[in-house]
Amino acid sequence: MLTDYQRKVLRILYNYSGGRRRLPTIHELTVKTGKHKPDVMAALDALIASEYIHWDDKSDTASIVILEDWERESELPKLPKAPSPAQPNDLSYWTEY
Repeated sequence: MLTDYQRKVLRILYNYSGGRRRLPTIHELTVKTGKHKPDVMAALDALIASEYIHWDDKSDTASIVILEDWERESELPKLPKAPSPAQPNDLSYWTEY
């Protein structure tokens, strides 16, 4: 499961590449996230370890390949199901006086 910051970096990479047709530089990632370079590099390393991105040439972010652009469904926390209403789609309340 990704941390909020790792998810944020992944979304920035994906949206930036879709909107500008290139990947952001490390400096642009620091500006967009508000964190320092070591924090950005740690998040990118975690994304590599989790196999969300592939990055061979670590001197340039242009060589990043996004393998998965969203967090995996199996890793999302499961929310408890809400109880279903007692009478779904019951119109008798409105039609019978």
